Amino acid sequence: MAIPILRTAMMISHSHSQPLIQYSISAIDETAKRRKRVVFSSSPSSELNPVIRSSEVSFSVGTCLIPHPKKVDKGGEDAFFVSNYNGGVIAVADGVSGWAEEDVDPSLFPRELMANAYNFVGDEEVNNDPRILIRKAHAATFSTGSATVIIAMLEKNGNLKIANVGDCGLRVIRNGIVTFSTSPQEHYFDCPFQLSSERVGQTYLDAMVSNVELMEGDIIVMGSDGLYDNVFDHEIALTVARYRDVSEAAKALANLASSHARDSNFDSPYSLEARSKGFEAPLWKKILGMKLTGGKLDDITVIVGQVVSS
Repeated sequence: MAIPILRTAMMISHSHSQPLIQYSISAIDETAKRRKRVVFSSSPSSELNPVIRSSEVSFSVGTCLIPHPKKVDKGGEDAFFVSNYNGGVIAVADGVSGWAEEDVDPSLFPRELMANAYNFVGDEEVNNDPRILIRKAHAATFSTGSATVIIAMLEKNGNLKIANVGDCGLRVIRNGIVTFSTSPQEHYFDCPFQLSSERVGQTYLDAMVSNVELMEGDIIVMGSDGLYDNVFDHEIALTVARYRDVSEAAKALANLASSHARDSNFDSPYSLEARSKGFEAPLWKKILGMKLTGGKLDDITVIVGQVVSS
């Protein structure tokens, strides 16, 4: 996405970097396996299908990440993690590519932020509060850069707590219908709220906090703006309904977003918003009576979680 860096005045742009780190803290030790499982990723395609155990309800989770076409070799600037703490924790951070113009790797900040968030998931002070988790993770992140972020924490009784800063998002789907969606936070078009190494950025206090009561069978779709700029909510609901396996659903959604992003004729959520903000098609299109259309090339991260009974 074209995200400006927040300064005293604003700057521009968004991009990718380095081969993606995909590492799992769970591995061989069975005791650790029961406690936690996590994937930090910026890899071209990453899938995960753990059943996150709890005594009442939990998530079964699938993931997929597709980097920007021009940054496949470097992996991208999105990062995410999945943990089985309590009923399950999922999170996505989207790095701000404008930092590349200042010779800063935009992927470092979101990766470190997600690693720190994972480490604090079970912290006593966090107490299953995603906003406090954002605060502690941000305070412990020393890389230069900035990122949008969303964290959702499921309690065993089915209560989902969500905190988001910027335009990563989450949808809840029940019986094939989107029943809940987060709202993006923007300073202006294409400049979302963002956590930053700079003082000018947002903090955990700016996070939008939501609580949603879930039930067995509900589907959660979390993603970076590469998903939501290119796929409408009704397409998300229809796509996940076609798959029993959450990993396959995540892959299908990411592929759909990637297809729409490359289609200059697709009237995407992004192009609809751009027109609503007064942006117009190039002159040659206007002469032909054509409107501004097209998807938005970007990193695409998708996490699909199904609520299951344990």
